[in-house]
Amino acid sequence: MKTVTQSMITLGMAMSVMAQNLSYGADNFYRSNNVTMQPISFPTQYQTTVAANLFYLKDQNNSAAPAIVVGHPMGAVKEQSANLYATKLAEQGFITVSIDIPFWGSSEGEPRNTVLPELYAEAFSAAVDYLGTQNLTSVDRERIGGLGICGSGSFVISAAKLDPRLRAIATASMYDMGTLARQGLQNSTSVDQLKETIAGAAQQRWTEIDGGEPQYTSGTLNHLTANATPVEREFYDYYRTERGEFTPVGSTPELTTHPTLSSFTKFVNFYPFSGIETISPRPLLFISGDQAHSREFSEDAYSRAAEPKELLWVPGAGHVDLYDRTELIPFQRLAQFFQTNLS
Repeated sequence: MKTVTQSMITLGMAMSVMAQNLSYGADNFYRSNNVTMQPISFPTQYQTTVAANLFYLKDQNNSAAPAIVVGHPMGAVKEQSANLYATKLAEQGFITVSIDIPFWGSSEGEPRNTVLPELYAEAFSAAVDYLGTQNLTSVDRERIGGLGICGSGSFVISAAKLDPRLRAIATASMYDMGTLARQGLQNSTSVDQLKETIAGAAQQRWTEIDGGEPQYTSGTLNHLTANATPVEREFYDYYRTERGEFTPVGSTPELTTHPTLSSFTKFVNFYPFSGIETISPRPLLFISGDQAHSREFSEDAYSRAAEPKELLWVPGAGHVDLYDRTELIPFQRLAQFFQTNLS
């Protein structure tokens, strides 16, 4: 069998439809006949509004049930990966909420695609507020957990450090967006390169305050090129094909996944793993593919965290595989983790 990296390179040589690999049960837009999905919204502590989806079994009984807040990958929206996880966990009897972090998707915040990690973390706590105060379903306030995919893994950890109402925390394919901004993958960004990025963002602020248009940075390639890296190809295969492509209302395909240039450096001051040991004795579960280019972030978080903690490797899985490949994502293990720790 090819390794994940070899598969990504092979896929990248094909174009458009041929670039897609829907093996391993890729099913980003999965829906369950047994689960009700209900659009909701709720305020943050800063009186902005978060858009979300509420999921629960159609025959959910009236006894108090555990709940889980689910966050999407950075640059994505709740319809990409978060809804899938929320649906699969709702099938196991959890009441789940998938959120659009502020400035993204249908949540409030201007300019669109702005980076502000403090507000991203606040969205998880705001979802806890919502779950603990509604009569739509019966939620036990003492049994609420959090799950973050990719960048939201670092946001839910940031939230949990200040919000002990999040009783159990799991991450999948986690990115530490702060370390990524400062150092790049595997320390590939030099100090001089970081200074150049910061200077460019500051210069863009002058452009915008003088009436110029916002500019966007990083994110997923809009068009696959011959010299694209394996990581770029991996994201392209998800975000730019029918596998996971989704354009929120009010956005355009060219802008999806791309944060604003003038705000992206806000991540430089984001240190989600600093103080992660204070989450203990609440349990942490880090899930990563053993072939994932992002595995360094889960390893770092695990090494810093206090017990109880677990680092679960998914054999043969890359980073984006854990967004939607249902035959690789350990949903049963996730359900067991939350059932045990939200009991």
